[in-house]
Amino acid sequence: MVPAGSPVPESGPGRPEPMLSVVIPCLNEEDGLPRLLRDLQTLRSRGHEVIVVDGGSEDSSAALAAAGADRVLRTAPGRALQMNAGAARARGSALWFLHADSRIDEPVALAVISALAQGRAWGRCAVRLSGDGLLLALTARLMNLRSCLTGIATGDQGVFVMRSAFDAVGGFPAIPLMEDIEMSRRLKRRAGRPACVRSSLVTSSRRWEQRGVVRTILLMWRLRLAYWRGADPARLAERYR
Repeated sequence: MVPAGSPVPESGPGRPEPMLSVVIPCLNEEDGLPRLLRDLQTLRSRGHEVIVVDGGSEDSSAALAAAGADRVLRTAPGRALQMNAGAARARGSALWFLHADSRIDEPVALAVISALAQGRAWGRCAVRLSGDGLLLALTARLMNLRSCLTGIATGDQGVFVMRSAFDAVGGFPAIPLMEDIEMSRRLKRRAGRPACVRSSLVTSSRRWEQRGVVRTILLMWRLRLAYWRGADPARLAERYR
């Protein structure tokens, strides 16, 4: 068993490989979603499943998903609602939640499976931002360090969790923002610190590039601090937009 909170090795002896259900909430992601689905085809060929949950896209996201996913669901918009809906229809003993604008390669998928096969209840991937530049690279490093130190994971880090642990904490809370932070808190209390796999997935840097890297970092820290102090997530979601 790997000590709680420490990096997980890429391979090694463990329990039988769990069936993984990859759940992707989606809303108007026709540009990035097909690339992620192509990345996941190797997992599908090994018997794992991919579920896309569309929250009312006005572009061709849902149609594109049909070609690369095992199941395409449609719900009202809301990331927590969409992820819970996908989990409810998943067949796997483990769940991996990915943003539609993420990219993965085989090593990160194998690292996730390895962590779960070693008996870890939940965890997150290291993250690398898609854009160029020293500031974005530093931001990703700090994100990875912060989550390993605090035991709190965010959605763009590709949270994975055994079905039993997910059900035990009631899934994602029905709030419009900070659903990943709150579920991490609950998982940490119930199942211990997350596995921090060393392999990195790539997440889109568009949010940082559009708003400015420093401005985005400061905004997210202000929102998280307000949440820890008991602010209404609906009000925080308005500020985030």
